[in-house]
Amino acid sequence: MKKLICLALLITSGVNAYAQKEFNKWAVELNGGFNKSMGPLTPDYFSPTLNVGHFDIGARHMINEYIGFKGNLGFGTFREAKGESPEFNSKYVAVTAEGVGNFGRMLNFESFTNKLGLLGHLGAGGGRLIYDESALYSNEPDYYYIITSGMTALYRITDRIALSGDISVYVNGRQTYTLDGNAYNDKVQPDPPTNPFVHATGTWWTGTLGLNFYIGKAEKHADWYLKPDKYLTKSELAEAVGEVKDMLNDSDSDGIPDYLDKEPSTPAGARVNSFGVTLDSDGDGTADHLDQCPFQPGPSATKGCPPSAEKTTEVDYLRKAINDGYVNLYYGFDSDKPLSYSVSAAQYIANFMKRNPGVSLEIKGFADELGPEDYNISLSERRAKSVFDLLIAAGIDKARLSYKGYGEDTSVDKSSDNARQMARRTSFEIK
Repeated sequence: MKKLICLALLITSGVNAYAQKEFNKWAVELNGGFNKSMGPLTPDYFSPTLNVGHFDIGARHMINEYIGFKGNLGFGTFREAKGESPEFNSKYVAVTAEGVGNFGRMLNFESFTNKLGLLGHLGAGGGRLIYDESALYSNEPDYYYIITSGMTALYRITDRIALSGDISVYVNGRQTYTLDGNAYNDKVQPDPPTNPFVHATGTWWTGTLGLNFYIGKAEKHADWYLKPDKYLTKSELAEAVGEVKDMLNDSDSDGIPDYLDKEPSTPAGARVNSFGVTLDSDGDGTADHLDQCPFQPGPSATKGCPPSAEKTTEVDYLRKAINDGYVNLYYGFDSDKPLSYSVSAAQYIANFMKRNPGVSLEIKGFADELGPEDYNISLSERRAKSVFDLLIAAGIDKARLSYKGYGEDTSVDKSSDNARQMARRTSFEIK
């Protein structure tokens, strides 16, 4: 029994440790920094290498520690390189949906730091350009689709905030005009201009710094969450086994380990229930191990027996106690071996039948509602047969005994561990 409990506790501890997967999944991203319009640009038009003028805001959701997705809204302005290019001012808006990979976790950054992270992102969307100072096409907006990718470096400030640095590249598809808005995006310049309906592209990139704000009730976000090692170290396993051994101590030697024992100082020889509480079968205030008439209520002055004038035949009291289910043997899960604390019930039955040779008895086995019904019928019968064998070994003629498995006891709450323990029993009925 102790080995089974030890194994169950170890397995439960391992499952609980492995099952703690809670982490925050949402993050809000705020960034600002530089952009660079690479091309196409009208001949003799140039943009600065680092043009301050890009901002974006995003919401990111991580499915697990490794992958997620995000939506992003970016906006800014392309401008000329001062002193090197004619003036231009092109305002853009870009909306994208992107998949995210936590490369820091994939590459085991945690093996050398718990402060740095690395995210990769790839996705698509759409955008719009408005040319405020276009020499040719005057304020006519340009709409296009976008393919984007980038890398984001993270530095964890707290469990709620991380500093981010991002570099992203954007490719605009079917872009009608140059990024400065002063030429048609094709070798041929039609008049009036029309969209080329080909994959004419525009390319630009951004470099930003910003903050990630992590949202949720858990301690850490998926960016930084580390799943507990499902394998215990040798020292951790030794510690866990030591804790289980301490829990399985039985200080009063009543067959109930201390962690389940509600009465940890039971007197030696006392008969107890599955919670280690001393039994008083007739409810007269005298415990069974001190009661000379354990099934007939009486005052302590007569050692628990009723006064002579009130005595009734023992068989009547015992018949009621036994038939009403006060005398039972109990079993562990999926076991037909009685639990040690309840074996004394079989001795009570044997003593009673020896003093009352005209009595016959049916032994009735039961199981809880876990498992298939056919299996529980078989298990309950094996339990009844085990008590049948105990009584024969105690000297009771098998002709006076019968046994039967009744299967599942549906009268208990099957969601309660304690109730299911009480259902795993063998009861008796005097015939």
